[in-house]
Amino acid sequence: MDINTVLSALANPVRLDILSWLKEPERYFPQQKDTAPEGGICVSHICEKTDLSQPTISLYLSTLSRAGLVSSERVGQWTYYRYEHDVAEAFLNELSQRL
Repeated sequence: MDINTVLSALANPVRLDILSWLKEPERYFPQQKDTAPEGGICVSHICEKTDLSQPTISLYLSTLSRAGLVSSERVGQWTYYRYEHDVAEAFLNELSQRL
């Protein structure tokens, strides 16, 4: 994990919101509870919540994915994203040690 890549990914308020929502998908996306892979949220639901276009959300999710904060799973034509708790925890530990 590159701490600068993570910090850069978190610098955008919408990306930070998305990460926060993916951390608690049952709270922020209850409509997906029975249809998504474990903990995964479909890009279309994130688009609806942000009222931003699919290409914009895909770009944001790609940035979070490169930082390791989210992972994706393709199911048919849909892509589902989930929060990577272990990476977030490692980032927070490293940041704590540096500051």
